Amino acid sequence: MSARRERFLRAWRRFWKPPRRLRTTPAGRTYLVLTVGVGLGALNTGNNLLYLVLGLQLSLVVVSGILSERCVRRIQVRRLLPASPRARAPFHLAWGLQLPRGQAFALSVREVHPVMGSAVGQLAWLPAGEEVVVRAVATAPRRGPMQLSAVRVSTRFPFGLFEKSRDLELPGELLVLPGRVPPPPEPRSPTGGLGLEQRSLRGQDGGGDLAQLRELRDGEDARRIHWRKSAQLGTLLRVERDAQPQPRIVLQLDDRAPPEALDGTCEQLAARAELLLARGAEVGLESTGGVSVKPGAGAFHSQAILRALARAGHPGKTG
Repeated sequence: MSARRERFLRAWRRFWKPPRRLRTTPAGRTYLVLTVGVGLGALNTGNNLLYLVLGLQLSLVVVSGILSERCVRRIQVRRLLPASPRARAPFHLAWGLQLPRGQAFALSVREVHPVMGSAVGQLAWLPAGEEVVVRAVATAPRRGPMQLSAVRVSTRFPFGLFEKSRDLELPGELLVLPGRVPPPPEPRSPTGGLGLEQRSLRGQDGGGDLAQLRELRDGEDARRIHWRKSAQLGTLLRVERDAQPQPRIVLQLDDRAPPEALDGTCEQLAARAELLLARGAEVGLESTGGVSVKPGAGAFHSQAILRALARAGHPGKTG
């Protein structure tokens, strides 16, 4: 009984969501009005020439349906998502299209999504056996994960009278990072309530006070040689300095705020994190919702913080 019910539900969903969608273009609506007019004229007058014209017009409708079906029937799609899109900033959505055999013409590709569906990629010709990447410029109004379900491939080939579409199920997720804003002003106190600690390292090549001179080893950078002392002692001496104190900062986030306020807070924290990381600090993140990123430095760590901020406030989404 359950298997029969499942087949019935699949058939019902297929009825309300058919594998093909057909939409009449403005030119197609004009063409259909003219076809109906010629048909009425042929019935009223009995003129054989009008019947011939009517048959030609109807045959063009049939040919349009057959050729457009050949374009979208066997098409295969692979979604190519951007690595780090930012909210309110343009980025590229891309799809890889491929046909095992045959050719397709006048294709358009878009996401079946209320926001990302406005970005449409166009392709004039798709040859057989070759993957062609189609791109479109999109903009996300807010940060956070976007669940993508399907890709819609459409064509108006061959006459532009009808637009036939096919939806290909392709689940995926697009994570939109917080938008870029100016960094907030620096706090007055050294820590600013962010959990700052300083540490000093010796033996780095960065700036800082002179720590010691030692003999240059094979393979070390000759630009670190102290030439005056080396000339006095007759041996090559290398400079070692105390590294500049590097702060370790943990940013605090209260992700229980309303969505719009939380978006603004995440954008400010993202701007502050990027600024501190560019200055050489180690930055971490902690939130009331359990999101935690240990302090670290570098471009990879910057992406980890931005991705954590993008998922903040979204239940069930972890970095």
